[in-house]
Amino acid sequence: MQSTPNEPVWRQALAGAQMLLVAFGALVLMPLITGMDPNVALFTAGIGTLLFQIITGGQIPIFLASSFAFIAPIIAAKAKFGLEQTLGGLVAAGVLYMILSGLVKWRGTGFLNRLLPPVVIGPVIMVIGLSLAPVAVNMAMGKAGDGSAQLVPYTTAIWIAMASLATTIIFSVFTTGIFRLIPIMFGVLVGYVLSAVVGIVDLTPIREAVWLGLPNFVAPEFGWGAILFMIPVAIAPAVEHIGDILAIGTVTRKDYLKKPGLHRTLLGDGVATSAAALLGGPPNTTYSEVTGAVMLTRNFNPRIMIWAAVVAIALAFIGKFGAALQTIPVPVMGGILCLLFGSIAVVGLNTLIRHHVDLSEPRNLVIAGVTLVFGIGGMVIGQVEGIALCGLVAIGLNLILPGSQAAWGDPTIPQQQASAPE
Repeated sequence: MQSTPNEPVWRQALAGAQMLLVAFGALVLMPLITGMDPNVALFTAGIGTLLFQIITGGQIPIFLASSFAFIAPIIAAKAKFGLEQTLGGLVAAGVLYMILSGLVKWRGTGFLNRLLPPVVIGPVIMVIGLSLAPVAVNMAMGKAGDGSAQLVPYTTAIWIAMASLATTIIFSVFTTGIFRLIPIMFGVLVGYVLSAVVGIVDLTPIREAVWLGLPNFVAPEFGWGAILFMIPVAIAPAVEHIGDILAIGTVTRKDYLKKPGLHRTLLGDGVATSAAALLGGPPNTTYSEVTGAVMLTRNFNPRIMIWAAVVAIALAFIGKFGAALQTIPVPVMGGILCLLFGSIAVVGLNTLIRHHVDLSEPRNLVIAGVTLVFGIGGMVIGQVEGIALCGLVAIGLNLILPGSQAAWGDPTIPQQQASAPE
């Protein structure tokens, strides 16, 4: 059904709830993988979306959720600095968005194209997916994400993981309409049912949880180590943001780069990310699957996203809902993540292909090669490592090495980079 500004409130609310189903992967899997509270994640996604709509004047049909680009850095930062300082680093990452917003307002978008061409962004996106591959594989085999413990017997785990993966693939490839937009939810449902049948679902957290209660908010702490570790990670999602805004503009036939302006949309993401981290939630950025849902349902009314935010905030206070999400067995998530993390890596590869980046040219070969090895290998220089380090190295090499570079070209192209499931 196509939405109109004057449609009944109940239809807007229903369409908003449907958007939450589309954003299921980012809303649920992100906090579960990183050890954050899903109720807090729901609350902060709702608050972040409302802040984004206020900053952009309620002009864009966008619901904010969490980019998977932050998963590996959050896991690594938690192990090194603890949750509170990790949240402080995420607050700083949101501030980076705000700084980029100011630079775009001052200098326009041209400097972003020079600073972050495809030869930089493609390998960094590939690192995001490939560096997470061990996490997905470990979980699919019934282990903890870091492989430190066997949580579910291997034989049981692998069958459940493959069933979840197969279901997600089937709904991604062979279905149409709204079903193609929510393959993760079906994969989780099938895997959960199989897990219940074999007896590896522990319902104790659901029985012990209250029906209504405040989410477990966590206040951040600020340390330079965590801040320097996390800030560079925001580079790739910032570029993804540009692709998402271009894509949603193509769908609605509006130029959001001019009105409300890229500086305001970047500011909206930054404020939403920092606000979420101040409460203990994962970062909030524009989310690609919502673009697909808007295209399919023709829900061009931004008020629908406001209703989606309200529903998310309401669900955050239902304790048993969050507890139920936390009972999803490890193999179920692992099977689905095998597809999701692989898709992220392929998006990076596709970025290089679509923009005709010549990898036989020495400068491009050096940038891509060093970026991939540093990122996947886990190189550490001072307080910076992993995705953050490889992003800085890619930018630095691109700026200092002589030779030409492939540009973004057609402004509609970056939307392709935002099309992978997250």
